[in-house]
Amino acid sequence: MDEENRLTPGQAKAQIQSAGYHRSNNLKKKRRWGEFIIQTLLFISGAISILTTVGIVYELGKESLTFFTRQSWEQTNHTLKASIDAEATQFDVGTSGFTLEPDDKIRIDEELMVITDITAGIVKVERGVEKTAAAEHRIGSEVFLSSSVTLVEFFTGTKWNPQIGQFGIWPLLNATLMVSLIAMLVSLPLGLSIAIYLSEYASMRARSTIKPILEVLSGVPTVVYGYFALTFMTPLLKTILGNDVVEVYNVASAGIVVGILIIPLVSSMSEDALSAVPRSLREAAYGMGATKLETAVRVVVPAATSGIVAAFIVAISRAIGETMVVALAAGAGPNFTFNPFKPAETMTGHIVRISGGDISYDSIDYNSIFAIGLFLFFITLTLNVISQRVVRRFREVYE
Repeated sequence: MDEENRLTPGQAKAQIQSAGYHRSNNLKKKRRWGEFIIQTLLFISGAISILTTVGIVYELGKESLTFFTRQSWEQTNHTLKASIDAEATQFDVGTSGFTLEPDDKIRIDEELMVITDITAGIVKVERGVEKTAAAEHRIGSEVFLSSSVTLVEFFTGTKWNPQIGQFGIWPLLNATLMVSLIAMLVSLPLGLSIAIYLSEYASMRARSTIKPILEVLSGVPTVVYGYFALTFMTPLLKTILGNDVVEVYNVASAGIVVGILIIPLVSSMSEDALSAVPRSLREAAYGMGATKLETAVRVVVPAATSGIVAAFIVAISRAIGETMVVALAAGAGPNFTFNPFKPAETMTGHIVRISGGDISYDSIDYNSIFAIGLFLFFITLTLNVISQRVVRRFREVYE
């Protein structure tokens, strides 16, 4: 019976074709327009974010290059004590004013010169450098000194005062690191403790109460935190340590409040990492006789190390980039000090103060803002790269 009902290959093909099925049509991929549109929008979003980052880096790099390559002229408070002709190679500028040294480039009127020697106010120069014409100069003509910022000065200098041509980044960097360190000492233990409590101990009712409070903290404008630091934290520190120790503007109060500000970030990311640890690990620890605290500290936290470390690094980046709190509470002037109770200005605080002042466009003060911004960008980029490496190094995959 089976032999009689069995179709030959030709009969089967004819039957399929008669039923309207064609191999080419059956195997052809059908375009799903909804998925295609979503995929296109996602690609455009990713491309926009990448292009935005490239644009930011381009602008920062362009203005920073101008900052390091531009030549500005600084008044030396020296003037010619006698008129000189176009042939003179030495002249008297007196001993008062800015210190001049051999190899310094100076300008008198429109002519550029290079100092070859200077003794008791008598300057010997090479005339007409950089294709400028040697000319006569009258008595009383002002002497200007060439000033440009080098990478060595930028990264090793301990004084930042654009008005007199001092561009050492260390006062701003030191204040930024101090604020970030104090913020980490506040936020990391508190944030991790909150995350452990929410993940391992809190009931659903407690979690539903604490989580919204943390979200409210993260939603408060940073300018409010700044005035909180200035009007509450600073007086509190003064009460505890004394008015002679704590000044009105100080790094400590700014760092503490920045730490409070980033607690929700640390606790939220850390809790996500802890919650991702499989329940089986906890049950295995309980089965071995471990207490709840031992399980949380010795099993769950080590298993979530990659996520916790990533949360810490992201929080550090957030602290370094904080602006309004440090602008209001830390101080409004660069100060290279390691005393947290003294005023000091961070990199972001300096950018806010300078950009809001009366500085002219395309001046060296203006370009210095972009150099600081580029330096901040590389700091945060380095932290993000470290975060990615830590996550890959300590990530544990569970089945």
